[in-house]
Amino acid sequence: MSQGSGFGRTKKILIGIVDVILFHLSIVLSFLIRYSWEIPGYNYFAYEKSQWYLFAIFIFINILFGVYILYNKSRTDFLYLTVITQLLMAVIIMALTFLGRWFTFPRSVIGISFVVSVIVLLIWRLIVFKLYEKIDGTKSVMVVGSEEGCRKAIHNFESSKNNRHAITKAVVNNYYDHIAKNMDDVDIVYLADRIEDSEKRRIYDLLIRQDKKLFVNTNFENLVLVNPNIMSVEDESLIEVSNFRIPPEDDLIKRVIDFFVSLLLLVIASPIILISAILVKTTSQGPVFYRQTRITKDQKEFDILKFRTMSATAEKESGPVLATANDVRVTKVGKYFRALRIDELPQLINVLKGEMSLVGPRPERPFFVDQFNEANPYYYLRHNVRAGITGYAQVYGKYATDFNSKLNFDLLYIKKYSLLMDVKIMLQTIKILFDKVSSQGVEDDIMLMEIPDTVEVLK
Repeated sequence: MSQGSGFGRTKKILIGIVDVILFHLSIVLSFLIRYSWEIPGYNYFAYEKSQWYLFAIFIFINILFGVYILYNKSRTDFLYLTVITQLLMAVIIMALTFLGRWFTFPRSVIGISFVVSVIVLLIWRLIVFKLYEKIDGTKSVMVVGSEEGCRKAIHNFESSKNNRHAITKAVVNNYYDHIAKNMDDVDIVYLADRIEDSEKRRIYDLLIRQDKKLFVNTNFENLVLVNPNIMSVEDESLIEVSNFRIPPEDDLIKRVIDFFVSLLLLVIASPIILISAILVKTTSQGPVFYRQTRITKDQKEFDILKFRTMSATAEKESGPVLATANDVRVTKVGKYFRALRIDELPQLINVLKGEMSLVGPRPERPFFVDQFNEANPYYYLRHNVRAGITGYAQVYGKYATDFNSKLNFDLLYIKKYSLLMDVKIMLQTIKILFDKVSSQGVEDDIMLMEIPDTVEVLK
């Protein structure tokens, strides 16, 4: 059974080329809609002179948003992504018109081209996605690990908006034997738990020989080997393992960008901040801002700023408690603030002061940090970087994810850090504002669920 994706790099390049052509035609059509056939020469000449730069920006933004990564998308994702990316393009073109008279692009054409390009690109992308689904199909997955690990994996796969991976078998014992007997019935084998090294090597050997696709989870042993440096000493091949820190020169650049971007965003968001403050004050008793001690880089404590979204007496009786899904302590206005991440806006002040970064692991309270450090010996590694307003876990995980899963996302972010990744995470954060699931609290019933009858359990 072939393990290759139905849409390889060549096909994705072709999709990108067609995207650019359709984007170009959308702008041309917008000129025609606005001016019929009497397009002012100086206006269209400005577009012709800069079109290749716009094409490059268009492709760059779409790559940052992961538009051409099809395997984990839904139709709704394409709607969000197309609207957001084209809105960004419209904003960029609008900004260029203010930067200099050399770019005399009519604002009416910008508005029309936004609508036209969204419609044209969305239709094209949905056709491509439909074709992709037919070619690639749904992949059957065999999950391997403890009952707890398999149960969690099944829950995550089933709750995913992308239903293109279906877990059909769960191996909870005698791993190698069951994999060997049943591997022809599945497309992918997912090692969801730690397995003894000797048995793991046998499983790797079996899957490699059979050219079977393998997924592994992000436990610490696997994370250590992410982003290695390959080197050699004479005939000795070596893998230099990178540490869980951002290089000093990159950290300095990150801090400079944090300062200027947070300052700019505070100015831009000032009307929203003012209106939000009024709403908090007039809809519930208590202070506008919520201050709380959190932990950031090098285990340092700081006071995080948020708009208050809970009642002022939320924890007087219960003490420190993690937010949960459908938390009754959240105010009516607070629900909307959390869903749209408006409650996080005051943290731009924390970023300006150097206590936080725009992107990084979300800061936790000392009470919970102590608990997490006891439960996981690697938890302290996430404090090798500044805490962030948004992060890898928030974009690619769920708000309801348990702390171990979030830790894996955070450590993966530190290992793979780049300035481009920060930009990508900030842009992807816009998308999750529309995702209701991403704004909910911790789920505490995952381990209580039964393995569904559709999954064959092999013991």
